[in-house]
Amino acid sequence: MRILDLNTFLVLARNRHFGRTAQELNTTQPAISTRLAALEAEFGCRLVHRGDREFRLTPEGERALQVFQDVIGTLQGLRAELRQGTPSSTITVRIGAIDSVASTWMPHLIESLHARAPNLRVELTVESTKDLVQHMTKGELDMIFCLDPAIGDGFRSFVACVWQMIWAGSPKLVQKDMAYSVDELARMPIVTFPKDTPPYRQIAPYFQDERVLASKMTSSNSLFAIINLIIDGFGVAALPAVTIERELKAGLLHQIEVEKWFPPMPIIATYQSSTHQNVIHLVADQVHEVAGEFCARVRPGTAWTTEAMVAAEKAG
Repeated sequence: MRILDLNTFLVLARNRHFGRTAQELNTTQPAISTRLAALEAEFGCRLVHRGDREFRLTPEGERALQVFQDVIGTLQGLRAELRQGTPSSTITVRIGAIDSVASTWMPHLIESLHARAPNLRVELTVESTKDLVQHMTKGELDMIFCLDPAIGDGFRSFVACVWQMIWAGSPKLVQKDMAYSVDELARMPIVTFPKDTPPYRQIAPYFQDERVLASKMTSSNSLFAIINLIIDGFGVAALPAVTIERELKAGLLHQIEVEKWFPPMPIIATYQSSTHQNVIHLVADQVHEVAGEFCARVRPGTAWTTEAMVAAEKAG
């Protein structure tokens, strides 16, 4: 759910007209419809009646309007409070992220948070999913972005974005235009994350026989170490496409054409629901916006948000 969508709904409810709303927000009527569809998909109900000449909110839309007004009012109050605060009133939010998030849209998130709330201080920790979940469980982080959620009564989770995974390898090892079968991949040296990690949990079922990997696997906890290893020809790896775009464009790595696609990998955000609620909600809203903008910029099919997928399905 994005602040943009909430604001659009408030303006639409006030104008009671799609055309006037589009004009006020300097956009198009289809864009207004897409934002409304994203909200309706998020809540699983209609917010506006269709099919009659008179604009009317549904009962659910009336209830949503009240809540959205409160949310936007709270965020505006928080923004003003943080902008006018003194250094002593600085609020710190502790964010943890895995390598693939830290190296893609996390810098944009931090930049946007500083622009929205100059007195908001971000402490970033980059570690593995296992370590981040442990830190979260111990109360040492306020929000994490990784491959598993933290489980507990005080935690809330949502999918921030989804990475398309691809097999890649050095030109020294793979032929660019050849389609590799699972058996052919299994005969190659494989570089991946350690055995107790979420990426490995996807690697083993891909080959259907974990014993295949026993003598052919090199493991590392670092995404960047894995990238460097496969560039040097130590093996092939299944990685998020967005994390190796530069290497692919430079010809340091080739995307391996495969007969069996590797499943996409959701990036799950978990946050403490009881800590700095206004601040955490501001961060969550910015995550939706920044992650959505990043996914819209990258090569199609390499990253997406669930909201964009729902909107595309509605439009199709």
